[in-house]
Amino acid sequence: MSGPLEPLAAPQTLAAHTRRAVLAAIADGRLEPGGRYSVAQLAEQLGISRTPVREALLVLEREGRVRFERNKGVRVLETTAADIAEVFELRLLLEVPAAARACGVVDTEALKAALGAGDGERFHELIVLAAGNRRLAAIVAGLREALGGPATRDAQEAAAEHHAILAALEAGDADRAAAAMRYHLRRTGDLLAAQYGGGATPG
Repeated sequence: MSGPLEPLAAPQTLAAHTRRAVLAAIADGRLEPGGRYSVAQLAEQLGISRTPVREALLVLEREGRVRFERNKGVRVLETTAADIAEVFELRLLLEVPAAARACGVVDTEALKAALGAGDGERFHELIVLAAGNRRLAAIVAGLREALGGPATRDAQEAAAEHHAILAALEAGDADRAAAAMRYHLRRTGDLLAAQYGGGATPG
């Protein structure tokens, strides 16, 4: 008899979709850092009931993106250098070993296509997925979202770092792939933290 079926990933709830919509609105400025909004106001704009909006905002409060203020609604918190340092410290712990595990199994043609399209986020996602842990991929995606948008980087410099990771993966060199990923994440974290007046990314 063959083995058991693989469990299906749980479908995203309306609250999860709402969280992503709110994060996207923070990223593009529709919801301003420091701005205060009511649950009813957000529910009306999104065209849904208040319950999933409140659930999503409670998650975002735990993630440090918003803060509930008694009888005043929810305030969007500004991203700080400390937030950036925390996110990239975790990304280093997760994505560096993932790059090593991706050697020999990741679809390098798909990586090239992502880079050709200028999609660095997809490039990272493909590497983490190739490491073979769906939960890890979900956690890393959440960490990317936690900052509300991509890091501001010089495009050519970031592309060179991505291509260094790709070259190591194509060569099947796990140690070099891990080192290239570590350099890229630390460089990105340091540059973004500096924009918010912070210091170097730990790790």
